[in-house]
Amino acid sequence: MSQIHTVGLDLAKQVFQVHAITVDGGVVLKRQLRRSQVLTFFSKLSPCLVGMEACGGAHFWAREIASFGHQVRLMPPAYVKPYVKRGKTDAGDAEAIGEAVSRPTMRFVPVKTSEQQAAAMLLKTRDLLVRQRNQAINALRAHLSELGIIAGTGVSRVAGLIAVVRDESDPRLPEAARRALAELSDQIEALNERLHRLEREIVVQARQDPDLRRLTTVPGIGPISAASLKALVPDPNGFVSGRHFAAWLGLTPQSHSSGGKERLADLEDGQSDVANPADPWGHHRPAPCAQRGQSLTLGDVDSGTQASQGRRRRAGQQDGAHRPGASREGRRLPQTRSLWGKRCERVIRADRSELTGEPPPAGQACKHTQGNPRSAPS
Repeated sequence: MSQIHTVGLDLAKQVFQVHAITVDGGVVLKRQLRRSQVLTFFSKLSPCLVGMEACGGAHFWAREIASFGHQVRLMPPAYVKPYVKRGKTDAGDAEAIGEAVSRPTMRFVPVKTSEQQAAAMLLKTRDLLVRQRNQAINALRAHLSELGIIAGTGVSRVAGLIAVVRDESDPRLPEAARRALAELSDQIEALNERLHRLEREIVVQARQDPDLRRLTTVPGIGPISAASLKALVPDPNGFVSGRHFAAWLGLTPQSHSSGGKERLADLEDGQSDVANPADPWGHHRPAPCAQRGQSLTLGDVDSGTQASQGRRRRAGQQDGAHRPGASREGRRLPQTRSLWGKRCERVIRADRSELTGEPPPAGQACKHTQGNPRSAPS
């Protein structure tokens, strides 16, 4: 196996697939490996290039295989998919990984250490507890609202609802409902305590880590956002500039350009769902294309008014009367007006002339106004 130059490894839970090729691209080996055979297989190989998809367990296997002297590269699965020839098989995926890892323009994912993975686990655990707490709070609010007991929005207002549940002298709550909602109240309080404990740990780490202290000096970034950035971006040198980093976060509009025509959609969702670092300041800018769509709507024609300049086309909206638009008044008309659209515009101008007392421009009168004495100027 000394002639093996590149290995594509398709990861799994129990059965792994290996695809090994030479320098000139010749296939040397295609085989399956059990989980217990993976490290033994790579320990007997001479140092080579090993490619894997960045999925669950990929960083662990990358660290273990790299300890044998191999050069391990992780790639996003979305970048490997175009190299799959046909169908979905483990052998085809391993072959596509071996092909993709040898591309000179391929973008790779830095291998994380166990400490960096632990920091990300802390943030993901907090995110899970927040969602569980919101679920319990929504259930408590819904049940109490059926009995006419409500509270204002916000997590801080839930304490009043819990006090109602704990108050045995309150006649509004039946005993059976009180016992059931007491379980939800206990769960909410327990989740609050767990969240406070995790957040205190994140704040302590932010005070001790020099990188986190620098990040928290940026206006709008707190300990949680700083910890998310460091955990999810272990190697900032992988970005050429700050613009590339902003695009990775999702602070740039998504592009759907084709045929020389530039189309920019809404801001992307970003690469992370932990603490929403894609928009840590809560800014929601409209896409640049939203300021360009100025078309006539059926609602404008029916109400006898001109097309509103403030109406904006939603990202991805196709031009055409058969497609529903973003406006509530009706559907969009195409930019290139049909004969029916021109006729409606003449009706609008004629109706306006009745209000202003000015005759319509030459050639703009239509059957709607011909022979009507009210259309004549007073």
